[in-house]
Amino acid sequence: QVQLQESGGGLVQAGGSLRLSCAAPGRAFGSYARGWFRQAPGKEREFVASISWSGDSAFYADSVKGRFAISRDNAKNTVYLQMNSLKPEDTAVYYCAAGPNMVIAAQDYGYWGQGTQVTVSS
Repeated sequence: QVQLQESGGGLVQAGGSLRLSCAAPGRAFGSYARGWFRQAPGKEREFVASISWSGDSAFYADSVKGRFAISRDNAKNTVYLQMNSLKPEDTAVYYCAAGPNMVIAAQDYGYWGQGTQVTVSS
């Protein structure tokens, strides 16, 4: 059973923007921290951003700080990742996750989506 569903990925030129969404049909994650991770071909899955259950606290990987913004709408049970000034090195499959705490360790998130591809051309 799919717990989380990402959408919004695609192909964009360097310098462009994309907005990813992560919905949670059939299950409420309002009390969970939410995170975004990404995995490029041949690389380990890496942390991108995380947001608290209330949405009043967030933190980012250094590589995306100042370019990406995570937000959430608990009424819609959805979390977003606004990605601006995209670079070719941002190319990866992006995954959303939910867990009890706002942490960077992937193993601490118990719920995952299947991922959405983001490709940034130079």
